[in-house]
Amino acid sequence: MLNLTYKTQRVIILLSFLTIPLILLATFTFYPALRLVQLSFTDWDGVGKSFKWIGFANYKEIFSNSEIFGVFSHNLYYFVGGIIQNILALYFAIILNSKIKGRNMFRVFLFLPYILNSVATAYMFQFIFNTDHGTLNTLLDAVGLGAYKQSWLGNQSLVNISLASVSLWKFMGFNMVIYLGVLQSIPGDLYEAAKIDGANAFKTLIYITLPNIRKIIELNMLLTVSGALEVFDIPYIITGAAPGSDTFVTKVNDVAFKFNNIGLASAMAIVLLIIVTVVITIQRKFILRGED
Repeated sequence: MLNLTYKTQRVIILLSFLTIPLILLATFTFYPALRLVQLSFTDWDGVGKSFKWIGFANYKEIFSNSEIFGVFSHNLYYFVGGIIQNILALYFAIILNSKIKGRNMFRVFLFLPYILNSVATAYMFQFIFNTDHGTLNTLLDAVGLGAYKQSWLGNQSLVNISLASVSLWKFMGFNMVIYLGVLQSIPGDLYEAAKIDGANAFKTLIYITLPNIRKIIELNMLLTVSGALEVFDIPYIITGAAPGSDTFVTKVNDVAFKFNNIGLASAMAIVLLIIVTVVITIQRKFILRGED
């Protein structure tokens, strides 16, 4: 038996608990991140053992090629959809926070899309948006609105709206649950006092509800912005990230694994990381007033 002092035993135990997590963190986070930065300055094709240093050529290519940087315009549809999604989520959360009949059932129905697998959701909406036999066009025919039938995924002016609507449908329930949780934490006394003072529903919303859930609105907007910039699965599965419906992340995937240009894809990933960081920083410092 080793005759160790209490202090030595304490140090050994602390190091034992810290070493493994730090090794895992360095292996799966720090090293890949540094490797990503390194590869962004090369022309590596992902196959060969050697590569050539090309400086900032990949970064110049990103900002000068509209086919690469221009796809951010498609991400804007998801950002607008995310704002609408938050408004709807807050609306349903306020309604379902009241004592209406069957509110638990409606909460489950609205939350269900979020727990559905993204691949299953994408295949389901492929069928719904099908031009010839899709549910949406069939429904329009049934209600006498056949003139409005569209190629929802083939029309360049509609495809991103269709895809953003899928994202809205899937994630609205998640935002609603978050809003619902914070609404239930607001003391009922505040609403009773407002009612006694003669405040109507609109004034109650403006002066009691919104100030009390401001932090959660900030959180949801943060998730909306980062989600809109990083959207991948829905356009990739439904349209195969075809031109006109691709996003920046699907473009990164194509550049890396279809065109075997890992160097350029790494630079695109770095640019995306910087943009997300800048947007979130601006949101925190200026729009959200930099509060903790």
